[in-house]
Amino acid sequence: MTKKAGFIYTPDFLNYQFSADHPFNHKRVLLTKELLEEQSTLITEDLITPRIAADDEIALFHDASYIEAVKRAGNGDLKEDRAQEYGLGTEDTPIFSNMHQASAQLVGGTLTAVDKILNGDYKKIANIGGGLHHGFQRKASGFCIYNDCAIAIKYLREQEDLKVLYVDTDAHHGDGVQSGFYDDPNVCTFSIHETGRYLFPGTGNVSERGIKSGHGYSFNLPIDAFTEDGSFLELYETALRKIAAFFKPDIIVTQNGADSHCLDPLTHLCGTMKSFERIPAIAAEIADTYCNGRWLAVGGGGYDMWRVVPRAWGQVWNVMKTGIPCKGPLPETWLKKWQQESPVILPASWQDGTDIQPNIPRKAEITEKNKLLLEDMLKYTAII
Repeated sequence: MTKKAGFIYTPDFLNYQFSADHPFNHKRVLLTKELLEEQSTLITEDLITPRIAADDEIALFHDASYIEAVKRAGNGDLKEDRAQEYGLGTEDTPIFSNMHQASAQLVGGTLTAVDKILNGDYKKIANIGGGLHHGFQRKASGFCIYNDCAIAIKYLREQEDLKVLYVDTDAHHGDGVQSGFYDDPNVCTFSIHETGRYLFPGTGNVSERGIKSGHGYSFNLPIDAFTEDGSFLELYETALRKIAAFFKPDIIVTQNGADSHCLDPLTHLCGTMKSFERIPAIAAEIADTYCNGRWLAVGGGGYDMWRVVPRAWGQVWNVMKTGIPCKGPLPETWLKKWQQESPVILPASWQDGTDIQPNIPRKAEITEKNKLLLEDMLKYTAII
């Protein structure tokens, strides 16, 4: 019997840790899991223990020389100039002990999810430990060593001849995934992100549409800084429905970065939990309409690990499991446990208060500018 939803987890996900003060901290995966358990929407029967990805699986996307460099770096056996060539040992992506093993575990989580979906064991699976969308074929970038999203898509294409729709709602452009499938008409990528004028990695323009036979299968919406929920959701929902109707995918893969929230310290968008309730709801709708329910959701960015990420990723699972986001107060047991460690006051509710967002004098201008951006993207791709 096919189960509706599964949740990938192992404590080993927390081994992916650059340093104690690095903004990418995978304790947020544990925080999310425990929040859901205390909410009683995640139970033991939902949990799936992942395997570790093999080298040949990682090599579906990454060069063998790069994989070897990651191994050597993690063992302290890679010279600095060679490390820099592979994007390792930088401020964003510093070297840490056993980094290959930790990275292969995250990839293994996403591949375990793919196996379970392809085998028909589950319709929908969340691996919030994944979502490392900036990794390139032979270079680490933006906190990402191995690109589990791209590896999983390659794996999907190798195992079955499926058309894959990749949807990226991280505040940063999904550049690594886009690059891997820029000439592939069987993989459609859609990224809605803060404009690269202000934010890493500086790519993801409307004009980036793909090349060769993949031309017309890459979609980008580089929204303006300080975009709020209303404008974000109008663009996301309109674009995703049109793209899905055009592409008609067999499976949907979503990268659920939580860094478009107004409290995120690394970005300039002004979303609230309203967006993080609708994002998975529309993804589920697309999966049910076109993909016989098949939906793989991974994590991604999100650097307010206490107030934002557990709730945002928690709602991805809540929608997968029950079809609706959670409402009302957060569990007192979770709040009491983690408030002792949190440097900020934890929110008491799944929803944000009305005073959470800053006043944006340019709101009307930003909204209009984003509408024109959507029109431009649809014109470029001729799917109006």
